[in-house]
Amino acid sequence: MFRLKLPTDPRWANIAEKNIEEVLTDHAWCEQKAATNAITLITLLPEYPEIVTELLSIAQEELDHFNQVHEIIKKRGYTLGRPRKDDYVNELFKFIIQGCREDFIVDKLLFAAMIEARSCERFKVLTENIKDEELKFFYTELMISEANHYTTFIKFARQLGDPEKVNQRWEAWLDYEARIILSYGKKETIHG
Repeated sequence: MFRLKLPTDPRWANIAEKNIEEVLTDHAWCEQKAATNAITLITLLPEYPEIVTELLSIAQEELDHFNQVHEIIKKRGYTLGRPRKDDYVNELFKFIIQGCREDFIVDKLLFAAMIEARSCERFKVLTENIKDEELKFFYTELMISEANHYTTFIKFARQLGDPEKVNQRWEAWLDYEARIILSYGKKETIHG
């Protein structure tokens, strides 16, 4: 569905499972950042009420995911911990076109779509490879949600930009992401 060019090595799930507290903390902050990103997109698109409405739903859903992860953290006797720097997301951010407002907004949407696509793919790897039944179920549910967010961001990009150009730009994003993801999949973080 996402056509990610470099899939996550399933052994990443083994790394993640060895320090699930760190993964959960990182994941919680990823959800908070996703909610913030949706709100930022709202500030860029106030003239599109239907898009604002959907972005509000995404922001609320991401905050709900943050809450769900936080509840798992508390239930397991862990501590949330401080926000983590997400080097993967920071590298993706560098690819966003600056300057032309339309190109910038389309790229911000594709940036969001890429993060959702990779997160969904990582959640799938977790569900298929970890032994923790509670987390398998949890990440299956979130995988579906992330896939829906990915689809929504791509839809908005095509709505606001020329669909042919958006498709070409998405291909460029896929190529760029494949180059940077080579450095990831070795740490107990969602994108690391």
